[in-house]
Amino acid sequence: MAKSIVETPLMKQYIAMKGKHPDAILLFRVGDFYETFSEDAITSSEILGITLTKRANGSAQYVELAGFPYHALDTYLPKLVRAGKRVAICEQLEDPKATKKLVKRGITELVTPGVAINDNVLDHRENNFLAAIHFGKQKTGVAFLDISTGEFLTAEGSVDYIEKLMNGFAPKEVLVERGKKRMVEESFAEHYYTFELDDWVFTDSSAMDRLLKQFETSSLKGFGVDKMPAAIIASGAVLYYLDITQHTHTQHITSLSRIEEEMAVRLDRFTVRNLELVRAMSEDGKSLLDVIDRTVSPMGARLLHRWLLFPLKDHKEINKRLDIVEHFFRASDDRDSLREALEQIGDMERLIGKVSALRVSPREMVQLRNALRVIPEIKRVCASADLPVLNSIGEQLNPCSTIVDKISREIVDDAPAALNRGEVIRAGVDAELDELREIAYRGKDYLSSLQQRESQRTGIPSLKVGYNNVFGYYIEVTNTHRDKVPQEWIRKQTLVNAERYITQELKDYEEKILGAQDRIAVIEQRIYTDLVTQLSDYIPAILLDAQLIAQLDVLGSFTRVAIENRYNRPVVDDSLEISIVEGRHPVIERELPPGEPYISNTVNLSNSGTQVMMITGPNMSGKSALLRQTALNVLLAQIGSFVAAESAHIGVVDKIFTRVGASDNISLGESTFMVEMNEAASILNNMSERSLILFDELGRGTSTYDGISIAWAIVEYIHEHGKMHPKTLFATHYHELNEMEKTFSRVVNYNVSVREIDGKVVFLRKLSRGGSEHSFGIHVAKLAGMPQVIVKRADEVLRHLESVNRESDKATAERLASPSNVHEGMQLSFFQLDDPVLAQLRDQILGLDINNLTPMAALNKLHDIRTILTGK
Repeated sequence: MAKSIVETPLMKQYIAMKGKHPDAILLFRVGDFYETFSEDAITSSEILGITLTKRANGSAQYVELAGFPYHALDTYLPKLVRAGKRVAICEQLEDPKATKKLVKRGITELVTPGVAINDNVLDHRENNFLAAIHFGKQKTGVAFLDISTGEFLTAEGSVDYIEKLMNGFAPKEVLVERGKKRMVEESFAEHYYTFELDDWVFTDSSAMDRLLKQFETSSLKGFGVDKMPAAIIASGAVLYYLDITQHTHTQHITSLSRIEEEMAVRLDRFTVRNLELVRAMSEDGKSLLDVIDRTVSPMGARLLHRWLLFPLKDHKEINKRLDIVEHFFRASDDRDSLREALEQIGDMERLIGKVSALRVSPREMVQLRNALRVIPEIKRVCASADLPVLNSIGEQLNPCSTIVDKISREIVDDAPAALNRGEVIRAGVDAELDELREIAYRGKDYLSSLQQRESQRTGIPSLKVGYNNVFGYYIEVTNTHRDKVPQEWIRKQTLVNAERYITQELKDYEEKILGAQDRIAVIEQRIYTDLVTQLSDYIPAILLDAQLIAQLDVLGSFTRVAIENRYNRPVVDDSLEISIVEGRHPVIERELPPGEPYISNTVNLSNSGTQVMMITGPNMSGKSALLRQTALNVLLAQIGSFVAAESAHIGVVDKIFTRVGASDNISLGESTFMVEMNEAASILNNMSERSLILFDELGRGTSTYDGISIAWAIVEYIHEHGKMHPKTLFATHYHELNEMEKTFSRVVNYNVSVREIDGKVVFLRKLSRGGSEHSFGIHVAKLAGMPQVIVKRADEVLRHLESVNRESDKATAERLASPSNVHEGMQLSFFQLDDPVLAQLRDQILGLDINNLTPMAALNKLHDIRTILTGK
């Protein structure tokens, strides 16, 4: 427990600052250190690993204290923010040397996980979004802002749709109305760092006023959000939060973009996780993003991350991207020129964000200049292409030549990281600055020149110029030559054998050189600030440049990946067919040992033909890889990339659903099977005619008959429900499901081939027509190193069970597949199960003459049924 703070003058000031943001760790500047006190000190010492001490606090009391040098802020601040802490930075607002009173202090910035602009806090390949959620009466609104780049987006819709967006944008901090934090926890499966704001912030009027003030417009019609009240309120809350966190320099937030629900493919969190789109499930694994990311700029990397989570549904826009990829695929010179230019770009987006916040350093200014210098080459590459969409990008690029020339004229090429750490402004920009530098940095040369000049003028050969702390600069003349001293020289000091004098020139020089350093700093600050102000006028143009260059970077990355990994251009249209010829898994094929080829497979799906591919085959044969590679290649095509296949025809899908793998959520009381059923239910309740559905081993978390029944009923529902006919890949070990092909016209059996040679199983990993009857699970157990005695015994048990149940299981499957048993609503009959007890029970019930049954006879018959069920 932290001790109470005795209110000394310094502590009174600290308490006043802490009271403004009681929930934040306050870094209190005291001299050359940032100090934390009391509870903040205890927390900081634990997170930062710094020493926790105590200091006297009056009345023989002590208060906990932990601090670090002010120049180490960039080292320690990121650790606090990554730990989910809000940090208020309290600076000294005046020079301690200039006052005899307590130094004036104030909070200059509130850093939180969602509004960080420090390079050491941010991941340069990922956005750092702040989100706000408004639970409206009819719709839920959400807004996302990355203050480091100025990207500001908003949407509204159902909670389910907002959850999808939250999963995609992965905000580091979420704002919500006070008292509704629990609603966020209950509505969204992921855990977010949440901060509550007063309810008045989430009102129409306050939100509208704040947005109009930001954009300096009379309405929001130009942004296409004027009919989205919930989205407007969420967006206004985001801007209000910037105000209270002292982020007032927001010129780079120039627009509010509407997220179009119909523009992107729906990928729920299960699908993003199961397909390992951006993160691998295992520590040593790779995600799809790892494989296809060949971007060379941070903003390109961030855009690729977003494209991967929000694939397009508009085949025309997809083909525009594919056209650019194909152009660079064929035009090697343009491809190489573009890459060379992009390597010099850096992070234009975040650099211009720092310009807006007035925090751009001289070195970063030079980086931005270098980036703008290569834009003419990028324009040339775009203009020379025989491709209108690429020409259009080139036309929109703005080299900003005027400001580039000005930066080149005024800022030195090897500019330091801060204004006070070396020369920033070039010689020739300011005459006074040049003179002061001449004085400050070349003083010895000037004094030597003065000494030589005065010696020649007076004829005093022993004359010398010197300096001491008491009298400053002086001219010393020995008594021998005292009569040659000019009348205008003023005697300053008499020595035993000499006299010391001062001249007006030397006096002026002394005043200049003593104040030169301070004056140099003032002049450089003025010139540099003026330059930053002028650069601010180019923020919209440079932001557009950054966005266009990011697109070119991603499309160039697609080209390089296609060349390196032998990808081919897909045909993408609005049909309802998917045909992938000799497709491969883009991640697994890169992880194989050198020289080992990936066995490709062909998949053909359509709503009217092969709607459901029922895929059986042994463990480890490649069923799961086949499912995933189909979805990944469809997704690659719809982000505008070539695909890992010999050829592909992709009719755009609107949703990709996956139910693969085994996981639980024990903390919420959900077993593995419950999680499986939740995911399956979500698929069945949201599927459409353009959906692509992947089921892998559905129903394995319960008993065999339960599992078969559920799997059968789900496939039947997908096949028969309305006119949607969503394309489905269904991998299973339930060989009984192969019987469905006989009854359901769009269910087609396939198997992944194996060969058993001399008692050993050889996995061919090739998809073949027809079903499979063996799983070879015991063989897999043997490969895993299971003790031989267990493997042998398991094989004996398996043979016995197969001989007992083979005919029964076949009869059950055939009965399920019988057309007479497929009823409206796909409800399975209780009496379809081939169980001897149920068969006896069925005979008892069906043999009753209900019309002539007396009450006593009914009770006796009920007793008989009970006896059958209990065996007693």
